Amino acid sequence: MPFSVLLDANVLVPNALRDTLLRIAEADFYRPLWSQDILVETRRTILRLRPGVDTTRLDKMFMCMNAAFIDALVTGYESLIAGMTNDTGDRHVLAAAVAGRADVIVTNNVKHFPQDAVGPLHIEVMRPDQFLCLQYDLAPVPIVEIIKRQSADTGRAAGKPQLNVDELLDCLSRGGTPRFVEHIRGHLAAARHRPRAPKAPTPRLVESTHTLDRSPAPDRDGQ
Repeated sequence: MPFSVLLDANVLVPNALRDTLLRIAEADFYRPLWSQDILVETRRTILRLRPGVDTTRLDKMFMCMNAAFIDALVTGYESLIAGMTNDTGDRHVLAAAVAGRADVIVTNNVKHFPQDAVGPLHIEVMRPDQFLCLQYDLAPVPIVEIIKRQSADTGRAAGKPQLNVDELLDCLSRGGTPRFVEHIRGHLAAARHRPRAPKAPTPRLVESTHTLDRSPAPDRDGQ
């Protein structure tokens, strides 16, 4: 079974980053986790940053996330919150990670999860850039293919122009994953400049008639 990763609200807010993380989870590289509190915080932050967003579509997105990952929504963690020793505002995140048996928390607020708070719980904390670089290191070709498919799929639902791979990577870099983007760009550049294998020589299937006809020529008397 893939290891479990709790996704904090701040990595679910950027569209491109959220899509990349969920696509990699969909490919069974890891099991994603979140809580209702995390989804509420994600919704609130998206509306604050992009007040023109259609709230109906936003709510539908969260419904689709829960439907696609039926065991991602962690419940029953509320009683654990008071016992957490990390930053007060993110104690619900650590409590959900404990209740969901998460191996990793992916967040941009790593300072809110000090080692003395998460170490005894055997939970590792990673920034999204570090986490995605790890996924690339484990399986570079499949991860690059996921990025290509993500690029091809952008904008279909909204009827907007697609983002090409370079534009998608720019979005991911701005979303906090510059080293991961460097890995993907380097992989794509190496593939473009990789020399092609030489073609095998075409087999000679037809020989001249005089070579094929090895019967002795008849003498003048036909004997």
